[in-house]
Amino acid sequence: MATKNTKKANLLDHHSLKHLLDESVSEIVTSRGYVEDVRLSNVKLIMGTFIIIIALVAQFYKKKFPENRDFLIGCIILYVVFNGILQFIVYTKEKNAILFTYPPAGSFTSTGLVVSSKLPRFSDLYTLTISSSDPKSISANEPVQFTKSVTRWFTKDGVLVEGLFWKDVEALIDDYTREPKKSK
Repeated sequence: MATKNTKKANLLDHHSLKHLLDESVSEIVTSRGYVEDVRLSNVKLIMGTFIIIIALVAQFYKKKFPENRDFLIGCIILYVVFNGILQFIVYTKEKNAILFTYPPAGSFTSTGLVVSSKLPRFSDLYTLTISSSDPKSISANEPVQFTKSVTRWFTKDGVLVEGLFWKDVEALIDDYTREPKKSK
């Protein structure tokens, strides 16, 4: 019998599977005391809003076409430049990240986490990676990852077996937060 908290995905849609797994990972990480860092999302929203404003100003400018030609060219150039900057931010900073966090309250580390995932098309292998948001920091740990088949966590009906998935993700978080072994 299904409960209202049952998480179900379409097994034939890898986007549906990845979305459900990514949401569950975010829930697991935040339940461990990490607070989501939404600064990058806010920057992207502000850039998107500015791009929309440029398009609206170009569309509803007082003068009609032949008279506003130079103004429209300027708007088009600004539109392309700001879209390029937005894509550059997504490509260089965000990559496959599904979650950025601040360091947990009361911890000695000064860096948060970057949690990223991959589920290639036509593949059942889900890769989850946890790394530092500031890899050059002295308190940054080495990135950790696992690659496992999604068939491990879903029933034949597409229901996520949360206990198994939580156990795997929590083990990965524990691997990341564990003190590195000192060489003798």
